[in-house]
Amino acid sequence: MRYVAFPGHPLPVSQVCLGTMMFGDKCDAALSEAIVARALALGINAFDTAAMYSAGASEQYLGNALKAAPREQLFVATKVVKGVDRQSILASLDESLTRLQMAYVDLYLIHWPVQGMNLTEMMGALNEVVRAGKSRLVGCCNFPAYLLASANAVAAARGWAQLRCNQVAYNLMERGIEVEILPQGSLEQLAITAYRPLAIGLLTGRFLPGMPMDAATRGMTDARVLTWLSQHGRSLERFVAYAQAKGLHPAQLAAAWVMHHPVVTQPILGVSSLSQVESAVQVPDILLSPAERQEITDLFQTEVTEEGLQRFPGTRYNFPRMRRTLTLAVRE
Repeated sequence: MRYVAFPGHPLPVSQVCLGTMMFGDKCDAALSEAIVARALALGINAFDTAAMYSAGASEQYLGNALKAAPREQLFVATKVVKGVDRQSILASLDESLTRLQMAYVDLYLIHWPVQGMNLTEMMGALNEVVRAGKSRLVGCCNFPAYLLASANAVAAARGWAQLRCNQVAYNLMERGIEVEILPQGSLEQLAITAYRPLAIGLLTGRFLPGMPMDAATRGMTDARVLTWLSQHGRSLERFVAYAQAKGLHPAQLAAAWVMHHPVVTQPILGVSSLSQVESAVQVPDILLSPAERQEITDLFQTEVTEEGLQRFPGTRYNFPRMRRTLTLAVRE
């Protein structure tokens, strides 16, 4: 396993983070513990959960599975389940710590923005969490760049703990974070953790045009599968063929593509079997050159486009390009 720095945290984290959303759903307690034990044995030390996953069972199963592991060698992230007001933030974390059987988490995340949210109240509560030692870092999920910047400006003006991470969806078909969010992560030295790197299974090769849908998979229950399959079916066929030509499983190549963006800290790989853990730990060993990553990118026509996007190089007088570039400014 390879390890990377997580901004603001002293522990190097595994380049792959284990997602536990299926704990308490597809995975019972015994399988969840077996998955975590195997992940630890193979060098994974970063785990992502949330209070809302299986109504708290994900946290409970993860906590049970990690009880015997040295706490200082783990990186555990969880998320607010209720609202973004002070009472919800503080109560949600206390409940999560009880289920996890831990005194603190390493990263406490606001799960989603809320209409009309009070940034001063939210950041004040997150600062209390850090000052109380209940989380080493705080962050957010699914925040637009302007909202994260505004929240951190509120915190900076008051000497409070700032958001150090934005957890966002990123894969070969969902590339919206390349506009504004990834450049912000680069400039402000934020951790960017990427969920849905396999696009709910579409990038595993399990769903291709003309294939029958297995009733046990999300293809029968998630409308996004059929929608994206109709939009990107030919690209998916090309991607699977590309992976096979390289001797790689499509899921591993898809995760490696996410991992090789220079601003992404970790892809979060949700697993529901021991074989998926074995596959996940091989992802950091897949090395892609910038040219190879671009070849894979070009298999899909999914770059975020907007009116006025210019194709000539450079950023001068080219606002759409400025929103994407990682090198427009430096901090000092």
